[in-house]
This record gives sequence, C-alpha cells and structure tokens, in this order.
Amino acid sequence: MDSVEKGAATSVSNPRGRPSRGRPPKLQRNSRGGQGRGVEKPPHLAALILARGGSKGIPLKNIKHLAGVPLIGWVLRAALDSGAFQSVWVSTDHDEIENVAKQFGAQVHRRSSEVSKDSSTSLDAIIEFLNYHNEVDIVGNIQATSPCLHPTDLQKVAEMIREEGYDSVFSVVRRHQFRWSEIQKGVREVTEPLNLNPAKRPRRQDWDGELYENGSFYFAKRHLIEMGYLQGGKMAYYEMRAEHSVDIDVDIDWPIAEQRVLRYGYFGKEKLKEIKLLVCNIDGCLTNGHIYVSGDQKEIISYDVKDAIGISLLKKSGIEVRLISERACSKQTLSSLKLDCKMEVSVSDKLAVVDEWRKEMGLCWKEVAYLGNEVSDEECLKRVGLSGAPADACSTAQKAVGYICKCTGGRGAIREFAEHIFLLMEKVNNSCQK
Repeated sequence: MDSVEKGAATSVSNPRGRPSRGRPPKLQRNSRGGQGRGVEKPPHLAALILARGGSKGIPLKNIKHLAGVPLIGWVLRAALDSGAFQSVWVSTDHDEIENVAKQFGAQVHRRSSEVSKDSSTSLDAIIEFLNYHNEVDIVGNIQATSPCLHPTDLQKVAEMIREEGYDSVFSVVRRHQFRWSEIQKGVREVTEPLNLNPAKRPRRQDWDGELYENGSFYFAKRHLIEMGYLQGGKMAYYEMRAEHSVDIDVDIDWPIAEQRVLRYGYFGKEKLKEIKLLVCNIDGCLTNGHIYVSGDQKEIISYDVKDAIGISLLKKSGIEVRLISERACSKQTLSSLKLDCKMEVSVSDKLAVVDEWRKEMGLCWKEVAYLGNEVSDEECLKRVGLSGAPADACSTAQKAVGYICKCTGGRGAIREFAEHIFLLMEKVNNSCQK
C-alpha cells in the first residue's frame, strides 16, 4: 500500500519536466481569490497518483497487468471518468510508468531523486508536486494499488471537500474483527479482549463493526499540506464498500485481487453488454504464428488443445466464434482442426468483414469481442465492446485493447480470454438482476 503510514516514496519535476537536481524550492501559498469584481474561481482539485519504479515487493508493481490492465490503469480510469478533477497526474521516476500514464490520458510529473528513496514519504512527494503546481488548491492522493475504486466514490468525496467545507477526507472500510491485546514473547501474561466481551460475543448482524483506513485515497487542502498534514482540520472519513476495498501489497494478493476486480471493478462509462460474437485472429492468436511446410509443400499449423476447449465452451454458452486472417491460409488445413467455426482468410480489411458479420447477426458493437495481435487488428480492437490480445502481441495491438492475456498466441490465449468473457458476463447478469 502506497499510503501515508507506509511512507511511499515519490518525487517531482521542474516546470519543464526535468527532474529537480537541487533542493526543492520552498512551498508557496496559492491565493485563489477573485480578481477585481470578477467571479471567484472554483478551487483546483488535482488527482495525484504516486507511482515510483522502485517497488521492493513486486518489481514495477504499478504497471504490472491485473486482470489484463496495468494496475495503475484501474485508478486512472476511475479518476478521469469521475469528472471530479481539474487535472489528473501521475508522479513517477520511471519511463515505463510515464508511458502507461500518458496512454491512459493522465499528465505526468517527474519526481526528483530526493523523494524517490525507500525512506521518502508520500507527503514528501506531494509537497514537491505542489512546489511546481501553484494552481492546485486541493490534492486527491489516490493509491495506485486500489484497483476497485469507482468514480462515484471520488465524486462524493470531491463534493464533501468543495460543498461541505471539509479540509481533509480519507477512505475507510468497515470490518467485523475482534481484537486482542498482544503478548510479548517470553512474558507470562494473559491476553485481554480489546473490543468485545467474550461472555457476550455479538453476532455480526448485531454489531456495527469498526472503521479502518484502507489506503485508497487521502484528500487534503493545500494549507494542511503546507503544515505537513494529509489528515487534519475539519476532517471526515468516507466509507467505501467492502467489495471495493482492495489493496495490493504482496504477490499473494494478486490472484485474489484479479477475481475481485473482474467482479467489482470499474470498466468504463458505458455499461457492459452480453457478448454474442467473438472474432479471433488466426495467426498469432489461435496459432503461435509458426508455419510448418511438409515435403510435398503442404502447410502444417499447430494449436493448443486448451484453446479448442475454450472455443467449445464459448459456443456451448451461446457465443458465436469466428476466425479471421489477412493471410491466405488453407481453409482445408483449418477445417482439419474441427473447430466448427466460420472463417475468412485473405482479408485486407478486417473491420469491414467483422462489421458485416455484426450486421448479419443483428448485433451492436458492444456485443462483439475481438482477440487480435497485429497492427491490422487495431481498428477492430478499438471498435468492439470487449477487446483482448495475447501476451506476445505487437505494441500497437496491446495499446488498443482492454485486456492483455498472460498466455501467448497459440499457447492458451483464447482459453484465457474466454474465461475473461465468462467472468464479465457474470458481472453483466448480476447487474441485470439487481
């Protein structure tokens, strides 16, 4: 958790984007009063995600893919879509993190080495950020490790700061956990209950539980930060839903967090629709892109049985699967795979073919999924409702998709993407039943 208590290291850049090499200038107070008789400007609320490259637990954790999306991408999507901020920033000291931040639409503030150390704190980084951004009145410090954050949470907190006059607001989660006093090793003492009477243990439904900081965000006005605080003044907490309170701190959390994100994460402004058609590129998705030629000049390809099972499961669930290739593949060879899928080869315009299939089935684009790996797949990937790419897809394809598989092409990517579709469809069905 990149929280205040854990002292997350962070840093800043000078106005031209170059890391500050000297001591940062003294923080200047920012006056936001109206000019003359004009209307006073609303306070500038900036989202600030601290993401240094030197994570000790998981290398480059902030851009490691979680459920097919860079970890930092989940909170950036929520912050940008909330509309609560005049600006959204990522403070980093690493080029790869900077590239991902810009890809999602955030502005980047390069940290100085002085506040990129393991011993640096979040407050150090925020203060440096404010040194170079005098226009900012309120900072919403959002943790990159909270992938289930939703825009509505940020909107409500922004309203608490702007409309209700709070100086600082931080996120909490309610837990129903009984606490006991700790006993030092070698000391003969007995433990004591701290928040319960063992003789009258309350049922969960009869106890309100307790509030704990979950580290998702810390909002604070400039004057508090100037005094060295992220919590203080007229202070309030914001209680997040337990299912949205996910924090990634160690590797063991990763698979658990992926399942939580797929079920409770925020996937964008437009509601997910049930997928009715999956289109998959043949070369590099169904196959690994390798072509073998026999002595009699016949083409031989290989595929993973897991992918064939994935296609079968999709079809059994009512999802049509079709294959496409820009290469002049042998339909006879593909038919021998017995996948029972409609396919088109020698396709020069994949988008036109997929659009024709979509119209033929009476579908909107949101009901179509596409798994691609090449530049020629880019337009399809951008247009469909659900897009994916194998782990070894080209960079153009990876930048265009919403999900990047852990598996490579021809090595289980289709099966993995099928599982992703099933989990999202479960999310769609659950939302329809509410």
